[in-house]
Amino acid sequence: MKKWLYTLCLISIAALAASPPIMPNHQWTPGAVDPKSTVDKICTPHYTEQVRDVPESVKKRVFATYGIDPASDHYEIDHLISLELGGSNDISNLWPQSYTTLPYNAHLKDHLENTLHSMVCKGAVDLATAQKAISTDWIAAYQEYVK
Repeated sequence: MKKWLYTLCLISIAALAASPPIMPNHQWTPGAVDPKSTVDKICTPHYTEQVRDVPESVKKRVFATYGIDPASDHYEIDHLISLELGGSNDISNLWPQSYTTLPYNAHLKDHLENTLHSMVCKGAVDLATAQKAISTDWIAAYQEYVK
């Protein structure tokens, strides 16, 4: 009986350790903004192409911090506060986000980012409000702004 319980505990711990992060760990990824970002800048077409710069070495450090194999094609290194909302390329704004978790995954967060970007550029939401919403709890922000 004890051996069965011990085995069950090990399996449970392994499953928890292997489960993909749906939310970033805010100790490792609190979010960071680029202090030079403004509404005018982020609303300029192709802005993110000009500022996107995350070296592979930083991506590998993010994967290592979260205990995820960098060779996995089930994740992207995501900006918690997206570049299109004035987010920074700093490691404190990066986390491995799963493509496969359901219902919340990288594709849904991308939709939220696009929605918030559009709302900020139209003046419907303040930039600081959008940044705080997505960095605090992107799922709650999705439910508020997209659904």
